[in-house]
Amino acid sequence: MKTFFTLNHTNFMKPNFKALFSLLIACMIVPYLHAQTITGTVVDGESGEPLYGATVQESGTTNGAFTDLDGNFNLNVSSLPAVLVVRYTGYIIQEFEVKNTDKVTINLNSGIGLDEIVVVGTRGKPRTIIESPVPIDNINAADLVNSGQTNVDQMINFRVPSYNSSNQTISDATAHFDPSELRNMGPSRTLVLVNGKRKNQSALVYVNDTPGKGEVGVDMKSIPAAAIERVEVLRDGAAAQYGSDAVAGVINIVLKDGTDGAVNLGAGITTEGDGLMYEGSINKGIKLSNTSTLNLTASYYHQDETNRAGEPGEDALFGVDGTDPFIADNPDLGMTVGQPAYDKYSVFANLANGYNNNKGEFYINGGYTFRDGKSFALYRTPYWIPDDAGLLTPDGEDYDGFQPTFETAINDITATIGNKYDFNGWNTDISLTYGANSVDYLIGNTINPALLPDSPTEFDAGAYAFSHILGNIDVSKALNENLTIFAGTEARQETFKVTAGQEESYVDGGAQSFPGLQPSNELEENRTNVGVYAGADLDITSDLLVGAAVRFENYSDFGSNLSWKVNARQMFNDKKGAVRASVSTGFRAPSLHQIYLSNVQTLVSGGTISNQGTFNNVSPVIKDLGVPALDAETSFNITAGVTYRLTDDLSITADYYNIALDDRVLFTGEIGEDDDPDTINPVEQILIDNSVTSIKFFVNALNTITQGVDVVANYDGRKIGSNTRLGGTLGINWNTVEIDGTIDAPGVIGEQGYDIFNRKEQSRVTTARPNFKALLGLNLDVGGLDVRLNNTYFGEVTWQHATNPDFDQTFGGKVITDLILGYGFNDKFNVNLTANNLLNVYPDEINPFDDPVTDLGGRFRYPWEVNQFGFNGTVVKLGLNMQF
Repeated sequence: MKTFFTLNHTNFMKPNFKALFSLLIACMIVPYLHAQTITGTVVDGESGEPLYGATVQESGTTNGAFTDLDGNFNLNVSSLPAVLVVRYTGYIIQEFEVKNTDKVTINLNSGIGLDEIVVVGTRGKPRTIIESPVPIDNINAADLVNSGQTNVDQMINFRVPSYNSSNQTISDATAHFDPSELRNMGPSRTLVLVNGKRKNQSALVYVNDTPGKGEVGVDMKSIPAAAIERVEVLRDGAAAQYGSDAVAGVINIVLKDGTDGAVNLGAGITTEGDGLMYEGSINKGIKLSNTSTLNLTASYYHQDETNRAGEPGEDALFGVDGTDPFIADNPDLGMTVGQPAYDKYSVFANLANGYNNNKGEFYINGGYTFRDGKSFALYRTPYWIPDDAGLLTPDGEDYDGFQPTFETAINDITATIGNKYDFNGWNTDISLTYGANSVDYLIGNTINPALLPDSPTEFDAGAYAFSHILGNIDVSKALNENLTIFAGTEARQETFKVTAGQEESYVDGGAQSFPGLQPSNELEENRTNVGVYAGADLDITSDLLVGAAVRFENYSDFGSNLSWKVNARQMFNDKKGAVRASVSTGFRAPSLHQIYLSNVQTLVSGGTISNQGTFNNVSPVIKDLGVPALDAETSFNITAGVTYRLTDDLSITADYYNIALDDRVLFTGEIGEDDDPDTINPVEQILIDNSVTSIKFFVNALNTITQGVDVVANYDGRKIGSNTRLGGTLGINWNTVEIDGTIDAPGVIGEQGYDIFNRKEQSRVTTARPNFKALLGLNLDVGGLDVRLNNTYFGEVTWQHATNPDFDQTFGGKVITDLILGYGFNDKFNVNLTANNLLNVYPDEINPFDDPVTDLGGRFRYPWEVNQFGFNGTVVKLGLNMQF
């Protein structure tokens, strides 16, 4: 008998992937036959076109099939008559009674989203959104495109009110990743899946002073929109079902599997004349057989930088007035403050091979994305760095300072191979997934002053890499018409690697803007974990559903966790709506990055621009100060809401949530010199030994309570005349985050009276993202003309000064308006014109008061430590779409 898990020398279970793969192959070749076979075709009720991928399910069971490319299906049932439940995204669910084996034709009519079937949120049989006991948003490919945005993270940002993501600037590699999050709980607490399998995290920790500081998220830019069929957003804690990170919710990205083809081309520019972008993508599905498809996507995207720097005409940070020759010629202090420039290349594939009358399916999916980007650091003025030995100054010109560049090469890969099979009603899914992300740093147009006149002007500053490999076994069975049970396991290994840069990048103070990663930072660490879960869904009546799940996780580095969840849903008598609620516990394991990251950065520290050191929690430096090892975060979630279909075209959902999170892992504030100039305390000795002005580290810093309300209303479209349709969407999120206790400064740090989590760091948790966000989208289709007007209100955000409340500033809420005009010349070719931020709205400007650190001496005109929607202004784009 095969052993699927073995014990290593630490008595920790590790997966036997060879045995798992053998079982996967066995699932492919084991046949199973039912007594009666129903054959039929599922078509669009208006056009009569076949619907590929529709779900045909025997009512009250998990027994089902999918339609092939011609809309045909074969379904084996135990007896006749049988009731079939037919579902397809964007269509109204239909029940159909079959009394004999004659071929049937089933017509589906388009309808609103409550009848769309989703996979996320349950480990049992799939349910529609209205049947689900938890809140779910289902954003199809057309909705993503109609957002008017270009990257997936921004598409979701402008479609889901509880999701926030914004461009960053002058923040090293963070400028190339854009931290994103659900319910303002930080990037680390949203689990991202691709086709239901865990997506790897990025290699980067957001260590700069931006939203999401100290967090690790998924690189949402790594998945091209052209490859996506839909995005499912579960707005509920789901650690008992999916494991670590699913505290705020789950985002499931479903890849395209159809056989249509499409080519998209686009270009745009800001009304300021910068930020030029152009893109192209091709997606094509190939019919390999009646039950097998291969869908392929290739895409390219380019964008130039933008610049919205301030023009102070003086440099308060260095105490230099406008009479300085450099400032007189450069009132903006030479700065470039805006979005980075980058090129992105992506290829994705999704193979599905059905067999044995679609009772089994072998699948492979995944993709690779490469980004080559460039952002900018603070300009090195002549009074800051007085000489470059002519290395960066063109011949015959006087030295005028220089602006270093921060260049990244980002690789991201994800791949899954698996098999699904129905063993006499036991639905199995066995899979193996690999994912990796890496970021290589190149510091350009700069020098190491200590090496003049022989300093390089370009430095390899090192690299970060993260990868995981996981095996999943998921099983579910309908024991009868009312009870479905499910269980499964996941075994995962994670690896975090740090590679040092070239010696010149870090020696003797290092390269200006970013001293390279040093040999002392270099490491390769890994850990393993195994999770097992089980649960059940019980339809007590046709209207009342209750469900429960429990999951046990064991990590090799910090121990174990047990999470649970119970939920319920009661349909109304008219079947048009339901009330729903869930209660659950959750957890998040501290990431390997947070445990082991260490580096030196050039930041504003100690009231000036200098080098700041990050030390990891396993280093003797931090341990000797009495800082404890990181522990897992734990959460308690409550969600309750109602959903209702007012008419066939109009639906509304409203949900309240409350999430208590304990032991939240965060970055400390700056810890530098104390107020006693006559003695050197242990912290100050570390500063001296490491040539830095302050240190910081990760710690289980505080407890928070997050609560809010989500309201979503969809109006699918009312026909006005023979060729006009009007539709709309309204989404509202109100959200608050309150600190419910902080830890005392540990060990020696506390004894010396340091504050490790100051006002600024606290406000980054509570007010750095809008506490209110509303979306109103209207669409009008008139013949071949499609007009869409999207209005997004981003509520106010507040930045708090580290020590002085008089310097706090609240940036008011703003409405961003996007206009998309599309015209279809025929059903194969259309053009579109998009104006993002039509009214050219910018955030409130920074008021520096009397503190030059607030806006870095006027270099920053708009806020960056708190952020609502970026500051590019109006962007105009032209696009072409060709179907084939």
